[in-house]
Amino acid sequence: MKILWGIHANALAYSMTTLGAGMMNSIFNFYYVKLFLNRYKISETAFHVAQKNDSSDKFPCPWQVVFMIWNAINNPLFGYIQDNCRLKCCARRQVSILYGAPLYGLAFLLPWFPWRRYEEGDWVGGLQLAAALCAFDGLLTSVLLAQCALFAESPSRHEGRLQLIRYNQVATLLGSTSVLFCGLVSDNMENFAYFQAFTVLIAALATVCMCCTGKCSTSQYEQREIHTEDANLENRDGAFSLASVVSLTKQIMTEKNFLCFVTMNFFQVFHLAFYNNFMMIFADNLIPKDVLSSSVRSIMYGAGFICPQGINYARFVFYNSPNAEILIIVQASFSLFNLPLADIVDADLIKHKRRLPLSSMVFGTNALFTKPAQSLAPMVVVTVLNHYGYYNLNNVPGHPDIRSFLDLHDAMFYLVCLVPLCIAVLQILTWTSFSIQNSHLAAPQ
Repeated sequence: MKILWGIHANALAYSMTTLGAGMMNSIFNFYYVKLFLNRYKISETAFHVAQKNDSSDKFPCPWQVVFMIWNAINNPLFGYIQDNCRLKCCARRQVSILYGAPLYGLAFLLPWFPWRRYEEGDWVGGLQLAAALCAFDGLLTSVLLAQCALFAESPSRHEGRLQLIRYNQVATLLGSTSVLFCGLVSDNMENFAYFQAFTVLIAALATVCMCCTGKCSTSQYEQREIHTEDANLENRDGAFSLASVVSLTKQIMTEKNFLCFVTMNFFQVFHLAFYNNFMMIFADNLIPKDVLSSSVRSIMYGAGFICPQGINYARFVFYNSPNAEILIIVQASFSLFNLPLADIVDADLIKHKRRLPLSSMVFGTNALFTKPAQSLAPMVVVTVLNHYGYYNLNNVPGHPDIRSFLDLHDAMFYLVCLVPLCIAVLQILTWTSFSIQNSHLAAPQ
């Protein structure tokens, strides 16, 4: 379907969720670690698993571990519900996005408004961190799993997917600019009131964008007029039963290509979380304040999100990332990962002779094993940084002598250089075993 000036209406509608989610996700991932560590002054114990005795932490709960568990299990859970539930709000991808969009926007706002005036080590700050992470990821999962399923079920299969990718790249590029404008408006979060106002604006814009997908997008199964009752013939009779979940998940997980992709994707998620969460912290400590102005820093941070979107071919990226310690190439490859996962959906559909593809379950099962990397990255890096005195740097009264933190700066530099190199090698070794080729040609049309 075309609209004015040759714009593909379905691809445009699909990409609006990418635009909305991109605006919120970029800001959330870029700022939340620094917000809770530096502004709310949450202790390391509250941030993740206790590494030391900290008397100031009155409620030593491993919040990042709580989030890591929820982050892993909610993806296959939502995936199974969306593929097997009879309710319209779950079974139809567009309705899931439409209903989830406002809640997703509200969850995005949770971390930016403190529940009270925090003192150092305040346990309520840890509770807010857990609530913000779990709510945001839960709504993100619900909305984006439905969008991923739309991608796998796009009209005309491969040609439709390529069309969606082209529009999606533009939407990702536009969404990634939110970090740039947020930094310029809020002076890199120094003006916190402006920062809060900007996040409210982004939440509203993102909600409107995602609702456009819910209202206007289509899938090939709707075009064929396949009704929910017919779709329930396979697997639906045992919907929500543990045996059904285990059986379907086992079928997905025993595929070699799926395991290959999951392993590679785990490292990519770790790399992306490492980059998003710590770029500002590393830059603020390794680049002297008087070298770059606040506005130049904002442009630099924004460029780290914007520039990668011009890079398109994932496998080419893997072989070049050892030479890319600037950490921006990882963003580019990540935006293309839906394509091989959609090929896995096609292969699963053919092998098991399914009436309808288990799109959400495939994407959700992948996330079951890869999402924990989002928590492992900040947990590991914060532990390393605090070992070299980062906690003291931010909590010593007055202005500490920066010369006493030379080891910390060395640790940051080695992390910036070695993490991308090691991950690139592991990804190359894993991805060479992926063997699906042109699955869309054999999939039923």
